[in-house]
Amino acid sequence: MLTAIDPSSGRTIAEIASASDRDVERILDAAHTAYLSWRRTTFEERAQVLMDVAALMRRRVDELARPMTEEMGNPIREARAEVEKSAWCAEHYAAHAAKYLQRETLVSDASTSYVQYLPLGPVLGILPWNAPFWLAFRFAAPALMAGNTCVMKHDPHVPACASAIAGLFESVSAPAAIFHNLPVETDRVEAVIRDPRIQAVSFTGSERGGAAVAAIAASEIKHSVLELGGSDPCIVLADADLEKAADVVTLSRIINAGQSCIAAKRIIVEAPVYDRMLAMLEERLARLTVGDPREEATDIGPIARADLREQLHRQVTDTIRAGARCLLGGRIPSGDGYFYPPTLLADVTGDMAAACEETFGPVAVVMRASGADEALRIANNTPYGLAASVWSDAGRGEALARDIEAGQVAINGIVKTDPRLPSGGIKRSGFGRELGPHGIREFVNAQQVWVG
Repeated sequence: MLTAIDPSSGRTIAEIASASDRDVERILDAAHTAYLSWRRTTFEERAQVLMDVAALMRRRVDELARPMTEEMGNPIREARAEVEKSAWCAEHYAAHAAKYLQRETLVSDASTSYVQYLPLGPVLGILPWNAPFWLAFRFAAPALMAGNTCVMKHDPHVPACASAIAGLFESVSAPAAIFHNLPVETDRVEAVIRDPRIQAVSFTGSERGGAAVAAIAASEIKHSVLELGGSDPCIVLADADLEKAADVVTLSRIINAGQSCIAAKRIIVEAPVYDRMLAMLEERLARLTVGDPREEATDIGPIARADLREQLHRQVTDTIRAGARCLLGGRIPSGDGYFYPPTLLADVTGDMAAACEETFGPVAVVMRASGADEALRIANNTPYGLAASVWSDAGRGEALARDIEAGQVAINGIVKTDPRLPSGGIKRSGFGRELGPHGIREFVNAQQVWVG
C-alpha cells in the first residue's frame, strides 16, 4: 500500500494499492515490447510525442501543481513553476536530441569510421519525492528521445504525482507503454533492477539508497547514473555584491522549504564582510511567510514528512549545543503539520552536525573564513561534491571554480538545473550526468562502426 500524507496537516489523504507481481511483470514486458518499435521511430516522431506532452502540461499547470502541494507541501507558486520547467525540459530535448545524438565521423584506417548513438532498451528511473515532476522529466525526456522506453518507480509518498505524470502520456495518445508508472514499495525495487528487460538505471535520492542501487546494478553489469545528496558550499568573498548575494542565497536556501539537493547549504563568508552578510540574511529570512502551501502568499511550506523534520531539528540542536549561535528560528512550532521555521545558524565550524551532514530544510548555515584559501578548504571539506557557488569578481570566481570539488559551480548566481546544461556530482554525490548533451548520452550505445 502506498500512503500519501498531507504534510501541512499530518493527515492521510490517500492510500493506493501497489502493483502486484503480475502487474510488474505486465509493465516490464510491455516496456520491452514497446522498445522494439519505439527504437525504430524517427527523432521527429519522438519529438512530436514530447511536444504534445509539454503542451498538455502548460494547459493543465494548475491541475498538475495541486498534487505536489497536497502530497509533499510544495508552495503552489513553486509547484506551478515546476510543471512549467518540466514542460521546458520535454521541449528542449524534442528540439535538440537529434543534434546531441548525431553521427560523429572519426578518422581511422577505414574508408569510413564513425560513432552512432543507439538506444539501449527500457530504462528504470527511481525517483524521490522532493521535485516529483521535474525529476521525472529530467530522467524521461532524454531517455525517450534517445529511443529508450521508461519505467518510472516514483517515491511511495507521491502516488498522485506519479499517476498524473503517467497520465500525460496516455492523454496525448503516445505509443503504448513507452512510459510506465511502476507503483511499488522500495523493498521490491531490487528485483526490477535485476530483471533482464531493464537495461539501465537512473537514481536520484539519498547516498545510502544510491549505494544500494549502484551495487545491485553493477552486480548485473548494468549502467547506472546516480544523483545523490549534497552539502553545497556557497563562498562569499569580500569583493562580492553582498545585496545580490544575500537575495540569491536566501532564495536558494528556502526553495521547496529547503528540501533541494543543490541548495546553498554551507554559506562560507570571508571575515571582513561576515557580520554584514549575517545581518542581511537574518533580515531576509525573517520576513518570509511560513504557512499553508495552498496559499499564494506562502514562501515556505512544510517539511515533507515527520521523520525528516525530526532529523532536521536534531541537526540544528546538535549544532547549537556544539557552540553555534542561532540567530533565527531553530524551534519546532506548535500545531498540525510538519512545519519548520527559517533558521539561521552562525559561527558554524566544520565539525558541527549542520556542516558535516546534509541539511534538508530551511536552515542557513554560516561559516567564517579568513580569506579565499580558507574558504576553498572549508568548501572542499565534505564527502559530497554536487554543486557550489562563488560570489566575487567573475574572473576570480572562475579561477576558484577549477579548485572546487563539485560537479557544477555557479559564479554570482543561483545553482540550478537547466535542460541545456549537464548536472551531476562527484565524490559521494554520485556519478554520471543528466541534462544537456551529456545527459542524453548516458543511456545510449556509443557504437563504433568501421567500414573497410
